[in-house]
Amino acid sequence: MAHETVICTYRVRAGEEGTFQDLLRRHWATLRRLGLVTEQEALVFRGLEEGLTYVEIFTWAEGGFGRAHEHPDVLEVWEAMDRLLEEREGRARWEFPHFEQLSLG
Repeated sequence: MAHETVICTYRVRAGEEGTFQDLLRRHWATLRRLGLVTEQEALVFRGLEEGLTYVEIFTWAEGGFGRAHEHPDVLEVWEAMDRLLEEREGRARWEFPHFEQLSLG
């Protein structure tokens, strides 16, 4: 199975940005420590439009996606993050589409 890249979108509640950023740092550190993601560091973006939105892009290591959903350290971070997010404009509080990289050359 090829490595899957995930583009996570988080819609953060007003007043929770600092706490969320701390959890986002912990999220990446936890995934790396457990070997669930590749060596390539995550890309993180903060939206400029109204309403606080973050995007985190990283690539799962082989089998990392499945193992992450079973590991208590990861689940603890995800549960804490969930409490800081909100649905906005009919969109879910967080989204996780997975992609595979293509070469068009």
